[in-house]
Amino acid sequence: MKSLRYPCIAFCLGALPVFPFVSQAQTSDFSPEHEFTQNCEGPSVDSEGTVYAVNYIMDGTIAQIPRRNKASIFLTLPKGSTGNGIRFGNASTFYVADFTGHNILKVDLTNKQVSVHCNEPKMNQPNDLAITQKGHIFCSDPNWKEGTGQVWHVSPEGKARIVAANMGTTNGIDISPDEKTLYVNESVQRNVWAFDLADDGTLSNKRLVYQFIDGGMDGMRCDAKGNLYITRHGKGEVAVVSPEGKVIKTIKTKGKSVSNICFGGKKGRTCYITLQDRGCLETFQADSPGREWVMMKAFMEKK
Repeated sequence: MKSLRYPCIAFCLGALPVFPFVSQAQTSDFSPEHEFTQNCEGPSVDSEGTVYAVNYIMDGTIAQIPRRNKASIFLTLPKGSTGNGIRFGNASTFYVADFTGHNILKVDLTNKQVSVHCNEPKMNQPNDLAITQKGHIFCSDPNWKEGTGQVWHVSPEGKARIVAANMGTTNGIDISPDEKTLYVNESVQRNVWAFDLADDGTLSNKRLVYQFIDGGMDGMRCDAKGNLYITRHGKGEVAVVSPEGKVIKTIKTKGKSVSNICFGGKKGRTCYITLQDRGCLETFQADSPGREWVMMKAFMEKK
């Protein structure tokens, strides 16, 4: 600033902590409004760039949206099952958090066969998923009524165990690019936590990364640089938080109830987000590709 036109304001600001400049971007529509139910959730992208999301037209369905094409029903889950988070395990398999059936479902893309990878009656409601390259799944499991939650580890063989108990309403969850850290947020308490992640799925050294002062949180994904893209349900934005706990960017969304996020596109920098109040998906461009997108590319190179 070349001159102090407002010396009083400048003086007052000089006495306050200096906060980093937070840039803002804006989303655009990816699908028409009101095609998905109010449980619109769980976007994920396959190696061909097709976007998948749950609860299209009616609950219990999974939609597919090819790039530059309209949505259609990819499959309908078994009776009693309703999808939430989706994560790819490899190029031809994705897993679904089934919050009404207390399952982690496994879907074969080649024949659309749905099987139960893990059933755990003690789960409150499997919400969102994160997965390592070796197939270790982590599942957030909130109890909305009690305001509590936990995190489950599901082995590649489908055996479940609690690895983080006595938490708040666990929701968004993901793994750092080096797979040494697991992140999970608590929607009601507005906390983002980090854990050291061992090769066998054990968690330790719980520490607070960031706490928001208002709004809610839902889905969360990590980019290739380790930054967290956190959907702020009710706030109408996506916050980008560094591993050091600094908000480095916010992306304003058209709808307020932004529920989840994934990365896709040719360079892995296209973000797709689900909006429960608008019943559709919106999109924006990130600065870096997503961790899951990079992992998918690695799967394809091994084929």
